Amino acid sequence: MDVVLPCLNEAEALPWVLTRMPEGFRALVVDNASTDGSARVAADHGAVVVAAAARGFGAACHAGLSAAGSEVVCVMDADASLDPAELPALVAALAGLEAGGGMGLVLGRRRPAGRGAWPPHARLGNAVLARSVNRRAGTRLHDLGPMRAARRAGLLALDVRDRRFGYPLEMVLRAARAGWRIAELDVAYRPRTGTSKVTGTVGGTVRAVRDMRRVLAEAGP
Repeated sequence: MDVVLPCLNEAEALPWVLTRMPEGFRALVVDNASTDGSARVAADHGAVVVAAAARGFGAACHAGLSAAGSEVVCVMDADASLDPAELPALVAALAGLEAGGGMGLVLGRRRPAGRGAWPPHARLGNAVLARSVNRRAGTRLHDLGPMRAARRAGLLALDVRDRRFGYPLEMVLRAARAGWRIAELDVAYRPRTGTSKVTGTVGGTVRAVRDMRRVLAEAGP
C-alpha cells in the first residue's frame, strides 16, 4: 500500500518517519524542491522518491497520488508529527466505511501528544475551517487532518484542482458532495521535527487559512 509524503526540507524528520513505516506500506516521498538533501535521505531509507515539478502542498500531493500504484493510498505529513504506525488503523476504518458499498475517506483527527504539538493559533484556524466545511458539506468533522486514507482511483476522479494549502479542504468538499462516507479516527499529534512551514508559525497558518478560504469561496454555499 502506498503512502504519499509531501516533503519540503524534511531531511531531519524523514529517518524517524520512514523507519516506522508499517510492513506492507510503501513510502512515496514527494520532493517539492527541497534544498536540504531530503531526496537523498529518503532514498537512503528505502523510500521511492517522486519529484514534484510544481511547488505547493497540493502539487506535491497530486504528484504522489499520480505516481502511486496501490488501490488504497494514504497521505500524511513527513515532519514526524504523525506516526506511520497508525496508518493500518485508518485503512481498517476505511474498509469498514466501504463495507456497505460506495466510496469512503478516513481522516486522522489530531490529538496533541506533547507540549507545543499544536499551537493555539493553528488549532483555532483549523476549527473555524472545519465548521465552514461542515455547514457546506453536511459533515461532522472536527479536524481537516493531514493523515488520510482512501481509494486512489476515487481521489483522482474527484479532480481536486487546488495545488496549494487548499488541497486537503477541497478534497473533503468534493468527496462529501460526491456522496462519499467520511469518518475521523483519533491519531496522536506530536511536536514536529525541524522548522515548521505552516502550523508552527502565525504567517504559515495565515497562508494556509487564506488558501482554504479561497477554496471555500470558489465552492459556493
